[in-house]
Amino acid sequence: MMRWFVVLLVLANVLFFALMQWGGRLGGEDRNVQPLAALNPEKIRLIGAPAVSAAPVASVAVASVVPPPAPPVAAPVVIASAPSPVPVARVAENSCMEWGEFSGSDLSRAEKALAQLKLGDKLAQRTVEYAHGYWVYIPPLKKHANRVKKIQQLKELGVEDYFVVQESGQWLNAISLGVFKTEEAAKNYQAELNKKGIKPTRVGERAIKLKFTVFVLKHVDAAGATQLAAWQKDYAGSELKTVACE
Repeated sequence: MMRWFVVLLVLANVLFFALMQWGGRLGGEDRNVQPLAALNPEKIRLIGAPAVSAAPVASVAVASVVPPPAPPVAAPVVIASAPSPVPVARVAENSCMEWGEFSGSDLSRAEKALAQLKLGDKLAQRTVEYAHGYWVYIPPLKKHANRVKKIQQLKELGVEDYFVVQESGQWLNAISLGVFKTEEAAKNYQAELNKKGIKPTRVGERAIKLKFTVFVLKHVDAAGATQLAAWQKDYAGSELKTVACE
């Protein structure tokens, strides 16, 4: 019995499939019904879904292309040129000058330097006197042998500005190494002597008449004035200045 029931069920499925597959052809084709492929797919829209533009994809792509921003134009770079060197002020031609004050070994050195300029009658001197000043000295040496030995040492070290005090009193047989207008100048010279190994030395004030020399140079040209300015740096305490020509 069961076997016949299965056979009937299979036949029923076959008939149902035949009706579904060929039923339209048997009853005549409905010309108003269009196949699914003939429908306009672009007009199909799902309920609740946003409408899709029917414009061609290529057109949409072109319309949405935004040209890249133009690169910023760099501001012009201004390169500052180096400032022109400021011209060094030149000494006026035919100037008259004074250079001083000198005494002792500095006086001798300055005279030798000025001889190189060959100024002739354009070079003159004037004397400046002071009632007191400062001196650098070696304390009195009582023994003659000690004085001779110290003088020999001074000569070997190139010190030429010295003399042995002969006047009676506390400074008898002291060795003077130079006189100066100011205490500062005297101490500076003392330091130079100490570096050379000349010891002991002292700085003291002396109530004696001191004489110093000032060089007067007439109608010096610019080259000569430049040379004088260079020499002046080697003489501590000296002053080089322009004065009115007499």
